[in-house]
Amino acid sequence: EYPLHRHVSGFTSSLRTSSAEAFVPTSVDLPNGLRRPHQKPAILRKISAAQQLSASEVVTHLGQTVVLASGTLSVLLHCEAVGNPKPTISWAKNGEEVKYNDRILLQPDDSLQILAPVEADVGFYACNASSALGSDTVSIAVTLAGKPLIKASRATVINTESPAVTVDIGSTVKTIQRANVTINCQVAGVPEAEVTWFKNKVKLSSAHHLHDGLLLIANVSLSDQGLYSCKAANLRGEVTESSQLLVLEPPRPLPYLEDLTAMLSSAETGTRSVLTSPSGTKMTVSPGSSALIGCAVDGHPSPNITWLYSGEPLGLRHRLLAADRILQILNVSDAPDGEFSCLAQNEAGSLTQKTSLAIQEYRWSVDKLMACSASCGHKGVQLPQLRCLLDGAEVNISHCKEKHKPALQPIACNRRDCPSRWMVTSWSPCTRSCGGGIQMRRVTCQRLTAKGSSVPMSNEACAQVSKRPVDTQNCNRQPCVEWVASSWGQCNGPCIGPRLAVQHRQIFCQTKDGTSVSSDQCSALPRPLSTQNCWTDVCGVHWRVSLWTVCTATCGNYGFQSRRVDCVHVRTNKPVLEHHCSWRPRPVNWQRCNITPCENGKLLRGGEAVRGRVGRKKAEPSQKCSTARL
Repeated sequence: EYPLHRHVSGFTSSLRTSSAEAFVPTSVDLPNGLRRPHQKPAILRKISAAQQLSASEVVTHLGQTVVLASGTLSVLLHCEAVGNPKPTISWAKNGEEVKYNDRILLQPDDSLQILAPVEADVGFYACNASSALGSDTVSIAVTLAGKPLIKASRATVINTESPAVTVDIGSTVKTIQRANVTINCQVAGVPEAEVTWFKNKVKLSSAHHLHDGLLLIANVSLSDQGLYSCKAANLRGEVTESSQLLVLEPPRPLPYLEDLTAMLSSAETGTRSVLTSPSGTKMTVSPGSSALIGCAVDGHPSPNITWLYSGEPLGLRHRLLAADRILQILNVSDAPDGEFSCLAQNEAGSLTQKTSLAIQEYRWSVDKLMACSASCGHKGVQLPQLRCLLDGAEVNISHCKEKHKPALQPIACNRRDCPSRWMVTSWSPCTRSCGGGIQMRRVTCQRLTAKGSSVPMSNEACAQVSKRPVDTQNCNRQPCVEWVASSWGQCNGPCIGPRLAVQHRQIFCQTKDGTSVSSDQCSALPRPLSTQNCWTDVCGVHWRVSLWTVCTATCGNYGFQSRRVDCVHVRTNKPVLEHHCSWRPRPVNWQRCNITPCENGKLLRGGEAVRGRVGRKKAEPSQKCSTARL
């Protein structure tokens, strides 16, 4: 902490600053053998009114205020400092080193002289005395006609660690939360200037710890951000300087990221997501799949996000989403090893969060066994159950088809003597095929040993375990049935060839005692035929045709001729119904004839010459048909 100096002629001096001590000897040898003790630099302050040697020359010491008048031709600023070793004197104006020239001079006694002062010379002049032991600084204000003057800074102060920070008005302050910020408004003016503080142009009350030109903002939070202004005013005028206060919040991890949930809901099937964390997270993914990695961080100002893979910039195929807070890996197989990290940075600090992706390969597993094939005896075996796994979960075996399939070795199990049990042989054939018969089998009590041998046991040994199986049972109790056929009917069905027809009979299913039953009960027996071919004189028929009639024309396109077609009996030569001859194709009974061009335009019909043009109108179809019938 640095002590404050009191008002002098309406001027509040700057903070007295002493640097940290360096390691130096505690005394210095003098020529006469005496030792002078070391002393830090200290500037002598003389609290008195400014001396005005003449109307045109002003001489003053530090800690006072110089008022420039229109007739002032010279201002001499004295700076006397003590210390062992002797300190070095330097001058600064408004925080910047004074540049000496033919008007602004450094005198041999380290005093600063300003010749023919002008308005540009107005400001705060600081004398700095420094040595290896430290330094001391005191300011003096040079004003024009007593107008208020504020010592301002244009520095940017960033505080990320200290619990308290003090700055001059005009600075830009960026600080972490919960720090105490003091803004110093050092003013000068004759008469003494009154200081008023504002936040975002609204006057602050005394509750904001206002005193001696200082504004204390305790336990800073985000609500304290804003523009703080200091206004100094007296009868000569007023002046205002402002400082911008920005509250920093270093990047910090968040437990969730809403954007990641939204992205995952719209992503393709099989896409998995994970959030990075300072300690690192892990996620198992399927080969060739896509993955979303979220960087859930917060801070003020909003931190910039940089993604790294194994500590290097990303070189694999990827996409940055949601203002770089989500990294989408298009194919996780591009990153078989290594760690993904997101570096969040702002002015308050940085935070690194990381995650690792483990690509889970499909693999065969034989860690489970099937049930034993026997509960006792010598044949019990268990086969390993072959499964395809991904991340410990069983998946379809097609995923493992590219993997080498392990050999399955059966494992002996339950190789022990069996308890006594009934052993039965197969049933004998039934004594009858129908009508009720008997089957028999052999029933014995035996015990199968672990070596595979069968040892006969008494029936009582098996009776204690289970009831004795039967050795006789009825069989084929269904009634005995057979197909029965009636006599063949007459051979008078439709003719299917020369003297060849079809005759029918009825087929019945009945029992041996003549009782008719459903045909289904005889379905197991070969069924007799119900139809057969037969010879009959009725079918001794054929088609008989007459000679063709004379053609209706000797030339042209309209001649035709007909003949008679009848179905007649071979023996009697008498016509019968045509359906008896239907087993053979019926001959045609008319045809066209004399289809040749006519000469001299003559067309003969029925032996008569008919004069006319060959192209005359065709005869009506009905006329043709009637002529054909003739």
